[in-house]
Amino acid sequence: MSAVLHLPPDIFDALRTAARQGYPYEACGLLIGRREGSVHHVVAMRQARNLNRERAHDRYELDPADYLTAELAARDAGQEIVGIWHTHPNHPARPSETDRAAAWPNWSYLILSVEAGGVAAVTSWRLDGEAFVEEEMAS
Repeated sequence: MSAVLHLPPDIFDALRTAARQGYPYEACGLLIGRREGSVHHVVAMRQARNLNRERAHDRYELDPADYLTAELAARDAGQEIVGIWHTHPNHPARPSETDRAAAWPNWSYLILSVEAGGVAAVTSWRLDGEAFVEEEMAS
């Protein structure tokens, strides 16, 4: 079975809004939900602060305090973190080498390419060994 990220329309809309609001800097956050084999069902998204101030236009460093808050809230709801989302301002929605170096196996990595006019593209990826593989997205 191939990897699938189920993303409900309301969460997709919230991600697009967060991406537009963060532009021209990288915005980031967490995807909360549940895993069923290779399928990730997203039930909520959480925005996190980007601690990378020097290169916020092309790098993100997810605030560990925001991560911990999201993880505890997910656990309390019987869910878990299933992935990370972040934006690529004025760049394609493809993972960079920096993204790959920081990636964890079995997590979805949703990337929104954002430009001055709005979100240009959205893709999701999973780490397979040393390389990212694009995963299917469904609502």
